[in-house]
Amino acid sequence: MHLSQAFATYLPFIEAEIRAVPEPPAAPARGHYEIMQYHMGWRDAQLQPADVPGGKRVRPMLCVLACAAAGADPQCALPIAAALELLHNFSLLHDDIEDNSPTRRHRPTAWTLFGMPIACNAGDGMFSLAHLAFFRLAERGVPADRLLAALRRFDETCLALTEGQFLDMSFEARLDVTVADYFTMIAGKTGALLAAAPELGALVAGAAPDMVAAYHDYGAHLGRAFQLQDDILGIWGDEAVTGKSAASDILSKKKSLPVLHALNHPAVGPRLAELYAGPAFTPADVPPVLALLEEAAARRITEAHVRESTAAAHAALARVRPAAEPAAHTLLAELLVSLDK
Repeated sequence: MHLSQAFATYLPFIEAEIRAVPEPPAAPARGHYEIMQYHMGWRDAQLQPADVPGGKRVRPMLCVLACAAAGADPQCALPIAAALELLHNFSLLHDDIEDNSPTRRHRPTAWTLFGMPIACNAGDGMFSLAHLAFFRLAERGVPADRLLAALRRFDETCLALTEGQFLDMSFEARLDVTVADYFTMIAGKTGALLAAAPELGALVAGAAPDMVAAYHDYGAHLGRAFQLQDDILGIWGDEAVTGKSAASDILSKKKSLPVLHALNHPAVGPRLAELYAGPAFTPADVPPVLALLEEAAARRITEAHVRESTAAAHAALARVRPAAEPAAHTLLAELLVSLDK
């Protein structure tokens, strides 16, 4: 089975599980859930049913594949898969507010349509629903001790996620952020959830502690590589593909790795720091910043870090002994292929 076939096989089950969690109750609170569903791509701006692409569901797939590779029925992991996707989308909804982002996935963000307070509250609701999804594990026959262990690990992931977001926002007003600071930040903001996804799948399958740890490390390195790729796309990506404004990370003065590398470059750093210490950027400021990033070879350095992180993820996966379904183990390795290029 190839990765595309695995997505075709598992995604309908994952999607059904995700949709079952934020099911709107009767009025008067129905609108609360409909705003969540808008953010997920299930409703349009008028809150009528829609089917808008809502993300790749990478985190749920990591969870389900790890569960299968660890020797359990992947259906057992579906409640956690749903919880991971809901938590991810909670973070995106809040991230859109915190970053003042007007669009996501080629359409208006929830806060631009419904207001910040309502959208923030909808995100809080998604956070709560993500936790409630765990209790559906009992219906899948998962023992109570595994459920509690998985829920604790999930809560630790939630905390790491918010810590990473705090650091990311705090970097905006600083010019003394180091590359080490950056890697600490993305370990929480991006890496924590991607590390937890295969780890929780293996945990709920009853894998041995060393195997659970190996899946965690695989996901953590994968998460670092994903974030680095996102940093590249945030500066040099195609708006038609990413759904974000071109060079959006420059306009927002985001301290992504390419920018930090250039800020710490002996020749480029002082000139770039002077620009970043000035007033808010306009589109006219983008070309000079891009020229400085080019002079510092920032893209090439970031791409090298992607390759290093991908290699580390491969090494972590090599520590795993597939218990029952080697094909699922192979598929986890396939997820890294696109990052190798």
